[in-house]
Amino acid sequence: ATHPLAAAVRRNCGPELAHPVTVGDDVWIGGNVVILPNVKIGEGAVIGAGAVVTKDVPPYSLAVGNPAKVIKQLPREADKTNPSS
Repeated sequence: ATHPLAAAVRRNCGPELAHPVTVGDDVWIGGNVVILPNVKIGEGAVIGAGAVVTKDVPPYSLAVGNPAKVIKQLPREADKTNPSS
């Protein structure tokens, strides 16, 4: 390999770059999901397991796949009936 393997050397390989990811309230993110930089996931959205999210997901949407695609709009909380009443 042509890159350093020692941890001390790898820590100083250059500037650390970070980009924001915004996740709204009441979002479910499945296992092994990858969310790319600068993506916004809207309130109440569900991201299916293994999805690769490359662009924004609207509120109350179900997104799945690689790349993730919205396949369904979900009901908003105000539209649901309370099953315990």
